Amino acid sequence: MTKPKETLEVWMRGPIAGLAPLLQPVAHAILQAREEVNLMMIDFPNELIWEKPSGVASVAFHLQHLSGVLDRLFTYANNQILNEDQLELLALESDSTQYLTVKGLLTRFNNQVNKALTQLKNIDEKTLLEPRGIGRKQIPTNLLGLLFHAAEHTQRHTGQLFVTVRILQNS
Repeated sequence: MTKPKETLEVWMRGPIAGLAPLLQPVAHAILQAREEVNLMMIDFPNELIWEKPSGVASVAFHLQHLSGVLDRLFTYANNQILNEDQLELLALESDSTQYLTVKGLLTRFNNQVNKALTQLKNIDEKTLLEPRGIGRKQIPTNLLGLLFHAAEHTQRHTGQLFVTVRILQNS
């Protein structure tokens, strides 16, 4: 017996319409992360978002970083440099004096995922090996490298967020 389509992981549900075949894994990873993040944050209390159990990064940090990393890496993928707003948001990711809510952080993350998917749909596969630069030093990479890193970094922080949430919910 097969599982209903909606209980399968995103990559098992088939291709995403309007997206080039070589970009499907990037979209699948980012969409999987979005589903998992939204599910794990149901009923998570705002009062705990800055807690750092055993000194690990806080829930607020991970949620901001998930949004920020997608924004920054997709900016570099567009062959652009970060603007002042992006640099300010980067600096604030660990600032526990900010008043943030789970709902607000999830809205920002979900919007950033939507923006990334729109950008992916506008990428021509023939451009994937075009050079790109990262940061002020313009560390060399290519478009595919940036997109792959966006996907894997999003997955990495989703896993770290999961552990932090579980620890805080069970304390």
